[in-house]
Amino acid sequence: MNQINTSPTLDALFQRILARKPEALALVDPDNKMRVTGRGAKRLTYAEADRAISALAAHFVDAGLPAHSVIAVQLPNTMEFALTVLAAHRAGLVVALFPLLWRQAELVAALNRTSARAIVTCAKVDGISHADLAMNAAAEAFSIRHVFGFGSDLPEGMGSLDQAIEHRSSTVRPVIQDGRKAAIISFDVTADGFRAVPRTHLSLIAGGLALSLESDIAQGATLMSAFAPTSFAGLACAMVVWLLSGGTLALHHPFDGDVLEQQIDELASDTLIVPAPLALRLDELDLAARMPSLRNVIGLWRAPEQVASSPRWTARHASFTDAYLFGEAALFAARRSAQDGSPALVKPGPHGAPREMPGSSIAGEILLTAKGTLGLRGPMVAVAAYAPPPSPSDSLSAQPSRDYVDTEYAARLERSTGAIAITAPPSGVMAVGGYRFLASDLQEWGRRLGQGALLTALPDRLSGHRLAGRAQDNARARDALLELGLNPLMVEAFRDRTSAP
Repeated sequence: MNQINTSPTLDALFQRILARKPEALALVDPDNKMRVTGRGAKRLTYAEADRAISALAAHFVDAGLPAHSVIAVQLPNTMEFALTVLAAHRAGLVVALFPLLWRQAELVAALNRTSARAIVTCAKVDGISHADLAMNAAAEAFSIRHVFGFGSDLPEGMGSLDQAIEHRSSTVRPVIQDGRKAAIISFDVTADGFRAVPRTHLSLIAGGLALSLESDIAQGATLMSAFAPTSFAGLACAMVVWLLSGGTLALHHPFDGDVLEQQIDELASDTLIVPAPLALRLDELDLAARMPSLRNVIGLWRAPEQVASSPRWTARHASFTDAYLFGEAALFAARRSAQDGSPALVKPGPHGAPREMPGSSIAGEILLTAKGTLGLRGPMVAVAAYAPPPSPSDSLSAQPSRDYVDTEYAARLERSTGAIAITAPPSGVMAVGGYRFLASDLQEWGRRLGQGALLTALPDRLSGHRLAGRAQDNARARDALLELGLNPLMVEAFRDRTSAP
């Protein structure tokens, strides 16, 4: 693609590495990719990845997708995800990130919210036909013009991206590489409901830079990422950190512990990116002996209020960095003490990247709001997407603008240390792993199942909450939720527990 450089984008970062070391290993698929998707695992150099990215970008242009239009992506943690995101940016498109657990109801809502022109998916993931899900959702979204897929046995009407890579087009479209332009759209749930969160390339890079510098990722590092990529944090901690380090990105589709350990040992990975509760569990199983090549572990906390009470990090051969995630609003990172492995104190005010280095560039700012919640500002924070709705008023005067995002996490200052203590998640919002729901939505779905049905969220130490359901006929309730197009978290809340040990 012909490009004009003005400020960094993800594709510009990729091409800088490509120019330096085209034959270096860039992307490595999960070892168990065949089980997950029915496709064999691959390894690509930067030159090979570039050819695939150019072919996909040309295919998107040939399909008639206008520059700056939205393309939705629902893919597993395999190299197809990285290739598609970079190809979309090379074609001048904006990527909407769709979590894998989303089913028809969420897909249709998000497609209509973003006016997406196309959707990219995989034929099957973990036995689920995502190709059929995409086709059905596209039929209900008037803006969709194309449905693309990787894999074999695609439904009629779905374009094959494998063939697009194999039969490369020579089409080019000049694209201005401007980091200030929109790069992705992710999706969050707050007390005010479901919202789309657009982000620029510079915002994404700021998030990845904060993580990379705080955890001291070396240039040319071999990263192993076992974190779902379909969120701001997932993209920043894996793809952006990879592009900033200029190393190798190895992927693991969560989660198979034996396969993960085998992958790390085979590649001699020096950096592991995983959900924090899983990292701490691996530490309890003698991480030093089992994965001796590791030098850095980044643990991502979807429930950041749990960091302070978490176990200490004991693996002395690898540093541990806590990444605090606040939905899609923003994140910050703090490396643990090398002496006792306890979580670092996080104080209000500006913090650098790396956090403890005087004079380092500002990664963001942490503040306490007047209502006792945690606020964040800085280059990675998508302030506009979280702007409060205008208050009903007869006054014609404009409301004062706000330059920070209220995460809605309850927080206070510890008098003895001056550090921030995050005490509770947002009220009325339930988090199950990386998926957020309004408590009122759970109640509404329960009511739609009829009299005597109950769907609720129970506290869970690892994932924040877990869903539990009760109905007069659990099997019928599951079928009803599937017909409504709801995701498996809600459906499986009504699984039959009578045979459980």
